[in-house]
Amino acid sequence: MLASGFALSAAAQTTPASAAAAAPAGPAKVAVIEFQAAVSATNEFQRDFADLQKKYEPKRNQLKTMADEIDTLTKSLQTQGASLSDAARTAQTKTLDDKKKAAQRFAEDAQNDLTQEMNDVYNKIATKVYDVLASYSQSQGYTMVIDASESQQQAPIVLYHVENSDISKAVVDAYNVKSGVPAPPPSAPGAATPSAPKPAAKPPVTH
Repeated sequence: MLASGFALSAAAQTTPASAAAAAPAGPAKVAVIEFQAAVSATNEFQRDFADLQKKYEPKRNQLKTMADEIDTLTKSLQTQGASLSDAARTAQTKTLDDKKKAAQRFAEDAQNDLTQEMNDVYNKIATKVYDVLASYSQSQGYTMVIDASESQQQAPIVLYHVENSDISKAVVDAYNVKSGVPAPPPSAPGAATPSAPKPAAKPPVTH
């Protein structure tokens, strides 16, 4: 997993927001947003994700080296095992097992470190995106915004909505303007691209 670019798997939470202003009188005006995807689509998240990819590149390379050593030892044991003495075969088998365990521990530790850092990145940006979402929704007169993220736990099921009720892009655009972070350069072919983390909790909802 690490050698292929680390999977993005983060338990994301956002801080509670202050109470919203009283809803205006009149019919409800509802919008939907894919909150996780919106956070991941911001220029700031794209930039920080790229920085994390660079930071963990040495560990990916180290894991690949360990995997190559394990592969070489495995093939050697398969081709020469029959001609080895029992003691030599036992010694090589133990060396191989030790290297496999070391590689597994290294991969797990690196993945845990990356997950924690992705948590921090997502949480920091998600909180600020929510503030922009709240301001945008109030300015547009929305009385309710539903998170339509499919991968969140206990997600509301949005059975139908018209296209112009999805404010995801509008919120991302507003956040990019507010943050001042420029769009990242186009990714090279085959480069890893960020996907939305799967939060353990939905973004804060005001009442």
